[in-house]
Amino acid sequence: MIHPTEIPSLVIADDQGNITDFSELQMCGSAAGEFVCPELEDLIPLPEGSELFTLPMRLPIGCDPATGEPLLLEEDPYAPGRAVQAVAAFMAPAYTSALSSAFQTSEGAPTLPLFAYTAVGWWNDQFWVPAFRSDLDIRQDCNQYKQGTVQRRTKAVLQANANNRLIQHLGKCCLTYGCPAARNYFLGRWEAPLPTSPECNARCVGCISLQESGCCPSTQDRIAFVPTPQEISQLAVAHLDTAERAIVSFGQGCEGEPLLQAATIEQAIWLIRQKTDRGTINLNSNASLPDKVGKLAKAGLDSIRVSLNSVQEKHYLRYYRPKGYCFDDVKRSIEVMKDHGRFVSLNYFILPGFTDSRNEFDTLCSFVERLKPDFIQLRNLNMDPEWYLETIGFQPTEKALGVRNWLNMLKKECPTLRFGYFNPPLADGSIIAP
Repeated sequence: MIHPTEIPSLVIADDQGNITDFSELQMCGSAAGEFVCPELEDLIPLPEGSELFTLPMRLPIGCDPATGEPLLLEEDPYAPGRAVQAVAAFMAPAYTSALSSAFQTSEGAPTLPLFAYTAVGWWNDQFWVPAFRSDLDIRQDCNQYKQGTVQRRTKAVLQANANNRLIQHLGKCCLTYGCPAARNYFLGRWEAPLPTSPECNARCVGCISLQESGCCPSTQDRIAFVPTPQEISQLAVAHLDTAERAIVSFGQGCEGEPLLQAATIEQAIWLIRQKTDRGTINLNSNASLPDKVGKLAKAGLDSIRVSLNSVQEKHYLRYYRPKGYCFDDVKRSIEVMKDHGRFVSLNYFILPGFTDSRNEFDTLCSFVERLKPDFIQLRNLNMDPEWYLETIGFQPTEKALGVRNWLNMLKKECPTLRFGYFNPPLADGSIIAP
């Protein structure tokens, strides 16, 4: 892995959103509000397909090159008296952040949209971020898509399946929102999405498909109907029979909680497995209904991905705000899948400074030791970090472990646990390597 030989300079934006660097200060990162200079070993070139965001009404913080002390930049250094804005990177899939963008929020600043905000610097004619590649799978790398090919194949599949509402819905996901899973479905490869549920039994603060009025906008529309088992199986069987490293997954960003449609999903799984035994059937879920999970496992569900912002119950409840279930139900669902010999992933939202706090680490180790999940997906938390920390009531009492150190410690404490970013394809319960 390429690392810089010196700390990159601070990246800033003027009041018109023009991005530049300020070489008199080094880049700085944030770990749940603690401002730190990144280590050279944590820095990699900004991954291809990433984006840069300006952060309105947020003043950039850099580090003094001589002392490492964090310093606030209160105005545009190239146009004194004019406003300056902090900048963050929204990284491409398969990369996990080690430090968030460092800034000071001004009074009255708007809540940031539902993206992840990684620190970014500039050195040797390129941008650098504190991050690491957490999955070698190329399924969502930007160089795997040619828009002309995507559009042509999508339109052909839509025309050939005009009566399948689910396939038509995925056409919008693909062509309007650029959903990588939908694009891969229409390209006939890897993981295909199976959204099923317009409803949810949680009120996640960072939900990307439904937000309360007056909050930050959702990033995509939620599915408005429940597809039939036949619509689901028609899509799934064709994909599983032909795609390389094939997966189909219930539970997508464009829906609520799929377990609320467990009866439909159960029938769909039976139909799918009557016609093909190929590929992996996966469920992305809040794992709130263990009895439903058991029925799906009996029907042929191969794996479940359980979404978690924290394994500390108090923080979990403040983020998910569950309706009619509790944290023990989530743990019980994991036990049910393991009792059936099925594969369990944790979709574990990473926020530097919180995820790698000592209490969270210790609780996660106990959680893994007791429940024996197979895999952790190291997903960046897509939410304004200050809003998130306020929501869950987190106040750090000691220095965080550091995300890279946290991961190394976790691998040592939990040697059978595997790590990645995506849902892994399975064969006889084992992961098929990329």
